[in-house]
Amino acid sequence: MSRPDRTGRPEPFRAVLGFTFRHWARRPGPVGFVAGSMMAATVADLFMPVYAGRLVDAVAGEGASALDAALWSLAAMLALGAAGVVLRHLGFIGITGMTLRTMGDTASEAFARLQRFSTDWHANNFAGSTVRKITRGMWALDLLTDTILIALLPSVVVLLGSTVLLAWHWPAMGLVVLAGALIYVGVTVSLSLNYVAPAARLANSWDTRLGGSLADAISCNPVVKAYGAELREDARTAGVLAKWALRTRRTWVRGTTSGTAQQLVLLALRAAVIGLVIWLWANGQATPGDVAFVLTSYAVVHGYLRDVGQHVHNLQRSVNDMEELVAMHDQPYGVADTRGASAMAVTAGEIAFEDVTFHYGGHAQPLYRDFSLVIRAGEKVGLVGRSGSGKTTFVKLIQRLYDVTSGRIAIDGQDIAAVTQASLRAQIAIVQQEPVLFHRSLAENIAYGRPGASLAQIEQAARLANAHEFIMRLPKGYATLVGERGVKLSGGERQRVAIARAFLADAPILILDEATSSLDSESEALIQEAMERLMLGRTTIVVAHRLSTVRAMDRIIVFDRGVVVEEGPHEALLQRENGAYRGLFEKQVSELAKGLAV
Repeated sequence: MSRPDRTGRPEPFRAVLGFTFRHWARRPGPVGFVAGSMMAATVADLFMPVYAGRLVDAVAGEGASALDAALWSLAAMLALGAAGVVLRHLGFIGITGMTLRTMGDTASEAFARLQRFSTDWHANNFAGSTVRKITRGMWALDLLTDTILIALLPSVVVLLGSTVLLAWHWPAMGLVVLAGALIYVGVTVSLSLNYVAPAARLANSWDTRLGGSLADAISCNPVVKAYGAELREDARTAGVLAKWALRTRRTWVRGTTSGTAQQLVLLALRAAVIGLVIWLWANGQATPGDVAFVLTSYAVVHGYLRDVGQHVHNLQRSVNDMEELVAMHDQPYGVADTRGASAMAVTAGEIAFEDVTFHYGGHAQPLYRDFSLVIRAGEKVGLVGRSGSGKTTFVKLIQRLYDVTSGRIAIDGQDIAAVTQASLRAQIAIVQQEPVLFHRSLAENIAYGRPGASLAQIEQAARLANAHEFIMRLPKGYATLVGERGVKLSGGERQRVAIARAFLADAPILILDEATSSLDSESEALIQEAMERLMLGRTTIVVAHRLSTVRAMDRIIVFDRGVVVEEGPHEALLQRENGAYRGLFEKQVSELAKGLAV
């Protein structure tokens, strides 16, 4: 269990390593192969100085035996070198496949979690920042894997092995090398985790903000152009960039300072080792070959130690870069399927709110308190009321985009909290005020609710939605790409595509959320006609500000601050003196009359 930091989250270093090791545990074979290959290659490096020392002693001798010894030493060095090359090649090939699969798993799992996070989570997080967290975390996992298996593990083998070999001949030499290595590693780790890491973490947070700021401005470019605000957005981005650069510069400067301190420790260790071997030679305790052995061993140790500093830096950087991804992975969904949730099957489409209390997080007062309402199977219901009265929340609760605080919502007697969210939403077709389309073909967008639909079925749905004619006028017809969020289409065209999608989904429950509130008269007439077809035989809920769109409903429900203040058909509600619906209707008629007079 990771020790919590000051924010209550697990300590980042342990949390990230735990996350990484859990992924490795899925592939013990490849991980073991890579680790074994790299360790074996390192052992080959470890024994190279032994034969280098024997070669020097052989060269210093005379006669045929000296030549034989020299040639055997050379052959051993070449064999060790070849073995190291082959083993490292195998290790690199192994880690390539393993890392790619692990990165793919990490990205797909992060995406799967994101798709299932609550509506509130998505409303409070920039899409650009979220994408940046995932991509940065993926590549950090690659660096972390390389650092541990390809770099740090061989370094540990070299340091321990060299210490043992040197101590076997001269205990004092082994002690010096071990003490120096431990001091160096201690200084490196301490500086990286306590000095560089905090600055890097802050720099990463600003890197995330920068990604979010850029994505926000780019996705809202039509608004920027509409208000001639390019210079203002330039200045805003420049401000974010300035803070990002300040935080990043501090991280880089601290990294440089840490590197300089590491080099000073290495310089002191080099002086100690060379000074000691000279003293041993001067006192007759070491031959020229022994001196060559010590110097070559130290060269290997020095190289690995010098790289340890960079490896620890990479380890710290990858932990910082993965921290936000791991935190996202550990975050609860917000609205989750219950254990053992079953699939929902809707046969009629009756919707019942039973003593429902609900309030948004952070709000002291509930929007609904002990709220009960039944919409009969096949009934067409209009929801009206002032903004903030609870209409949109009503349909969001039916889709279980939020969980109720108490009470329950049932469809055909089935508690929607006890079924899977995917099966629930498959029973509901929704056409929103601002329909969202993917930057894919029109055919793909229409078939989104039924991916296996044929082109003939797609075209039939488009005809029912009065969309076929405008689609066929496009250069590529149903293969036309619609742009991000459907920006290449007009509002009316997007709306008709969304209605075609609802036709093809053929769900028993239909929700129309302000579907005609921002359209011209011609588009509204086409869409109204298509919606009337779509409502046939379905339980239908129409959320409307324009009261003309709900006149033909079987029942109109008037909301006010989460309470149903009136309900009934259009004509009956108009007959009520001082009625809430009548007041809303007369106000709209008056506003329309003023508009026509102007």
